[in-house]
Amino acid sequence: MSDTSQSPTLLLIGPLFPSLQQRIESTYKTHRLWETDDPKHFLATHAEDINGIVTSGIHGCTGDIIRALPHLRVIVSFGVGYDAIDVATARDRNVLISNTPGVLDDCVADTAFALLIDVARSISASDRFVRSGRWLKEKFPLGRKLAGKTCGIVGLGNIGKAIAKRVTAFDMKVAYYGRHQQQDVPYRYEPDLKTLASQADFLVLAVPGGSATHHLIDADILQALGKDGYLINIARGSVVDEAALVDALQRGVIAGAGLDVFAHEPHVPQPLLEMDNVVLTPHLGSGTHETRQAMADLAFENLTLYFTNGQLKTPV
Repeated sequence: MSDTSQSPTLLLIGPLFPSLQQRIESTYKTHRLWETDDPKHFLATHAEDINGIVTSGIHGCTGDIIRALPHLRVIVSFGVGYDAIDVATARDRNVLISNTPGVLDDCVADTAFALLIDVARSISASDRFVRSGRWLKEKFPLGRKLAGKTCGIVGLGNIGKAIAKRVTAFDMKVAYYGRHQQQDVPYRYEPDLKTLASQADFLVLAVPGGSATHHLIDADILQALGKDGYLINIARGSVVDEAALVDALQRGVIAGAGLDVFAHEPHVPQPLLEMDNVVLTPHLGSGTHETRQAMADLAFENLTLYFTNGQLKTPV
């Protein structure tokens, strides 16, 4: 149970969605960690005051920060992914964590499908083709039809299911890989990832980041996906061995890729920038006004609930 005998003091790890940050700072006493020149000294100075942390899937929260705050009780994160938060250390110190699942499923799934149809029909590449004046002199290469193709989804959680719904509307077949078979879905389960990759025309990644999925997609999986297969990643950059992906694309091991996430964001390997069969977006999976506001509302609701009665609406 939270201590509600005094007004809480919150540490903001990095800048937040503007409406959320404004709402938090007008309601609670806050500190902005990213504005200090010496975070370690700042934490030592304010350690006794801070009860909660607000962060995001991008900014995360290290174990060092958690250990530096003896009265820390809750970490509220703006985002569904929490691989950048040291969950083990938080749990060891009985610090609760919340994220914002559910409200971003549709927009992330939309992004996945947008990348899929873009690489299949070369939408971005054809736009560059027209703008550069090449249409006046040559014909654009043919793309790939979606209907009848197999979409292999790696991770059939809420986002994975939303992706499946979209691709089936385009008459694609769906198979999926996960830790276990789900009984309430109409899609074919494939317990072996390499086998799924070999059967898929499009391999879509919708798993969490973290050590359990680090480089889940390696050279062997890309080889199995094959020269007519496409990789779509809206999960985390860490899920893919990025060097192996670059190599596979350069050598024609796979046909192309649609990537919203990268290993060292915002840095993208130069070879990817130069390939017409690769679509690159700046981690915009949930990036719509409606979804970001819904995430902000849910994050604030978690804060309010915790400092009212010690509960979280969406605990990790």
